[in-house]
Amino acid sequence: MEYRLELIPLPVTDVDRAKAFYADRLGFEVDLDFSPNEAFRVVQLTPPGSACSIAIGVGLVGTPAGSVQGLHLVVDDIHAARAELTGRGVEVAEVEAMGAPGKPTVSYAAFTDPDGNGWTLQQLPDRKAP
Repeated sequence: MEYRLELIPLPVTDVDRAKAFYADRLGFEVDLDFSPNEAFRVVQLTPPGSACSIAIGVGLVGTPAGSVQGLHLVVDDIHAARAELTGRGVEVAEVEAMGAPGKPTVSYAAFTDPDGNGWTLQQLPDRKAP
């Protein structure tokens, strides 16, 4: 049996603002924008190269906007990824390297969406840029 995590619902206050942030600023692909009525709308977006998507919308989840924290986008070159996002107007924290002496370093850089949902760029030791 396989269990694949392929969709994470994110609570947001303004679907169009969030859609623009994820599509235009982060470069996520818009897979679906469906609204059969005013009580329900789902927008599914996928990060480049990812098998897991996010869903934003109306009538999806009952959790407060901005309550999802700690989502990780794993990248090969965190400095290049941070530069790309800051160039698109995303406020991304400085890169922090974490590791014990003699151990490979893992690097992180945090940012939030317009509602405060928390994201982190992560570069793992085996995915260093050349």
